[in-house]
Amino acid sequence: MFIFLPIVLLLLQQVSGAFIRTAELVRIDNNHARRQASTTTKTTTTTTTRSATTTLKADSQCTNGPVTRQCWENGFSIATNYDSTWPNTGNTVKYTLEITNTTLAPDGVPRTVYAINGQYPGPTIVANWGDTLQITVKNSLTTNGTSMHWHGVRQWHSNEMDGTNGITECPLAPGHSRTYTFLCTQFGTTWYHSHYSSQYSDGVVGSIIINGPATSNYDIDLGTFPMTDWFYTPVFTLDPLLQSGALPLGPPPANNILINGTNVNLNGTAGKYSRTILTKGKKYRLRLINTSTNDNFQVGLDGHNFTVITADFVPIVPFTTQWLYIGIGQRYDVIINANEPIDSYWFHVVPQAGCSNNQVSNALAIFSYVGASSSTPSNSTRSNAPPAPDCSDPNKNLVPYVKLNVPSNYTIPQSSDLDVGFAIVQNTAQQTLFQWNLNFTSIQVPWGKPTLQYVLDNNSSYPPAMNLISLPNANAWSYWVIQAVATIAPPQPHPIHLHGHDFYVLGADSGIYNDSQTLNYVNPPRRDVAMLPAGGYLVIAFITDNPGAWLMHCHIAFHIGLGLGAQFLEEPDYIRSTLPIGQDWQQECTDWNKYYATALYKESDSGL
Repeated sequence: MFIFLPIVLLLLQQVSGAFIRTAELVRIDNNHARRQASTTTKTTTTTTTRSATTTLKADSQCTNGPVTRQCWENGFSIATNYDSTWPNTGNTVKYTLEITNTTLAPDGVPRTVYAINGQYPGPTIVANWGDTLQITVKNSLTTNGTSMHWHGVRQWHSNEMDGTNGITECPLAPGHSRTYTFLCTQFGTTWYHSHYSSQYSDGVVGSIIINGPATSNYDIDLGTFPMTDWFYTPVFTLDPLLQSGALPLGPPPANNILINGTNVNLNGTAGKYSRTILTKGKKYRLRLINTSTNDNFQVGLDGHNFTVITADFVPIVPFTTQWLYIGIGQRYDVIINANEPIDSYWFHVVPQAGCSNNQVSNALAIFSYVGASSSTPSNSTRSNAPPAPDCSDPNKNLVPYVKLNVPSNYTIPQSSDLDVGFAIVQNTAQQTLFQWNLNFTSIQVPWGKPTLQYVLDNNSSYPPAMNLISLPNANAWSYWVIQAVATIAPPQPHPIHLHGHDFYVLGADSGIYNDSQTLNYVNPPRRDVAMLPAGGYLVIAFITDNPGAWLMHCHIAFHIGLGLGAQFLEEPDYIRSTLPIGQDWQQECTDWNKYYATALYKESDSGL
């Protein structure tokens, strides 16, 4: 590791004694209205091929089925731009999630797990587009707080439900509960997880399905298919070792990879493979999710192609591939056509050299056709050779079905640079600390006084460690260049996740970004996690149309734990006057601060 030296000067604005980054923004033209929920039939422009568009109007009688997956109901369809229009069914779907400390053995090796409702992964939450989800989270741990973040859910005008402790709420103290309530304005596949340091890596994770239309037909929905690296040593044990430099080469390789919550162990002496049954002649939707701590994967199913229909929550023009790269936090919905010979086939999850340090070779699951002579494939049937290492998103293939463009008549200012670097520093006690920085700051949020509390108090004296970027103006385009500039060996990609938005990916490549680089402003990919290439840049844009404090961070849990994150504060005046932050929210902070005064474990990392 090398000490990170700042090489780019950033524009800072001093406000009330604290340094706060203020973005340079472009006002949106008058044709871009603030999002409005609607239950009426809408006519929208949508991409039907990669080069042509057509105006589609959903038939109000069109219902969703195996050959009409583009339809939904009540005039809503795949042609609807959910960025501006969505149903409101009036239906509330309720769940209760209780977090407990238990012992589980998902691959046959027992270890302590923070389980949800006694299981790992936690229950899959299912709702329909336009439903309201009401989820009560109970913290039955004894020595840990918690929070629950609904990954990728935009939380339209419900920032206080984002579940990001230290930013949108205080952690939930042991013995207490909180109910999160939000409208499903999007549809597709995602997951939920704790944002309390690295807690999700020790078990606090589950899947979410929001049913809606799709860009390609299928017969059967197989549900979610999460994949994750799995450490036998609790991540809360590894975190301080990484922070102190006791592990100077970075985290150790994970002990296994779990697929759909299970696998055999490395010795093949315990555990079991995940098994999926297919019927020949049917088409299946499979919802892939990478819920890892540290590892990025390529996935493939022997003898079968994937037809990819969504990237994160965004429906895309379908494309076909044999192997699919999936970074931490990313989701892809794919369709598998069960038209191969009746047999059993291996599903492969391959850690990628350059963005994983995992050499697990038995990261396998089994897909078997009804009538197969054997329920276990032989090694000789592994028709898919492992792919060449690749840590890049398939951006050229990610063409959003609903076409939205980004204004291109604007030069991205240098003040929009957000530089990613690695640092070795000393704290006030002269202890050596390893840090990841974004915008030359290693983020640390105050658990007991989150950003929303500052906003409610009309207090803009944010501590520098909160790494807050002010976006006070509504309905403006915000452009950002995320640049890897640190000298580390070897350079490492970072899956960058932004809360509260589907951002536009204008460009991503190796090297240093400059104005001569070609960016894509015409219907670029939209998603909520995108890869920053090793030693390269990622250029994104989004509209300041969702008031709140929104975290942006690397989704490698070890990296955000060491500080690789910043937060965008959008429209604080609107938050104070309009967001329904009530007494229950305040009471959660009161309960937390009372517990924390005598808590056994104190905040020692970013808190995120």
